[in-house]
Amino acid sequence: MRLLPALLALAAARPLACADSHWCYDIQAKASNYACLGPSQWGGDCKKNRQSPINIVTTEAQVDPNLGLFSFSGYDKKQKWKVQNNGHSVMVLLEDEASVTGGGLAARYRAKQMHLHWSEELDKGSEHTLNGVRYAMEMHIVHEKEKGTSRNEKEAQDPKDEIAVLAFLVEAGSEKNDGFQPLVEALSYVPRPKMNTTMNDSISLLDLLPKKETLRHYFRYLGSLTTPGCEEKVVWTVFQERIQLHKDQVPRTQPRVWPPTAQFPTPFLWIPTEAPWTGVGMGHSRELPRVWPPTAQFPTPFLWIPTEAPWTGVGMGHQGIHRHSLGWTRQVWPIPSLV
Repeated sequence: MRLLPALLALAAARPLACADSHWCYDIQAKASNYACLGPSQWGGDCKKNRQSPINIVTTEAQVDPNLGLFSFSGYDKKQKWKVQNNGHSVMVLLEDEASVTGGGLAARYRAKQMHLHWSEELDKGSEHTLNGVRYAMEMHIVHEKEKGTSRNEKEAQDPKDEIAVLAFLVEAGSEKNDGFQPLVEALSYVPRPKMNTTMNDSISLLDLLPKKETLRHYFRYLGSLTTPGCEEKVVWTVFQERIQLHKDQVPRTQPRVWPPTAQFPTPFLWIPTEAPWTGVGMGHSRELPRVWPPTAQFPTPFLWIPTEAPWTGVGMGHQGIHRHSLGWTRQVWPIPSLV
């Protein structure tokens, strides 16, 4: 189960997704009219037994005296981080600037990237659940084991913990989290895949986390990546203390996933497909359509067709106003050789 609990009825004959194929999460598969491969079609190790995420049942957790406090290095360094929409989520590039030891980890782990998981509904965004409860969002800080820092040779060669992920559940409430706001604002600048931006304000990783003294309470298990091919090489740490955000700071729209052969043509013609049929318009892929006559309403849904090469896709869409920017959602399907 990835991101949302809904199960999709997908044709059994469809191919399994591997790490380099066009995969997506449930909600993205639905939005793309199943042009991408949802979790039930993922291949690789995704059908094995030690898969993530999991439901953490606190009454069944056992105290491990070998797990201690974490030691964070570089987590307090403030900078304007680079933010990237990779088509599946929004990722912050950490560029080896921070690392973590302790906490029962076998070596030093270097921070590579941080990403977010969320949903259109506030109570369905997290990947992990705590006693069956799913939270508004989940933040993962992904680390790789640093060579030469293991406590012994056996641990250095252990493939089960090549990656260490620090996972934080995010709870939506009524108070604004000022430390998180620069990242929230950056999301509005990367609404589509392959878009990049840099935060306007400098923040540290510690600015995003709960208070440091609360990070002594966490759950630990060996699991997998939560993306294809789901390799079982991750030591997971899920912190008990939640990050608190105002509900308006939690994104609700998912990154759009496009078929690999579909380009985003510009400009395009769009025509309403349902009443009120009050206008047609010309538009550009990075701006709202211009509608004629001037009194025309924005009809919804609509059909849009490219008017210049490359003519590689047509699509259906729905006009709307999003949380961070004016725009409209689109679904694109490639069409063969029109030019």
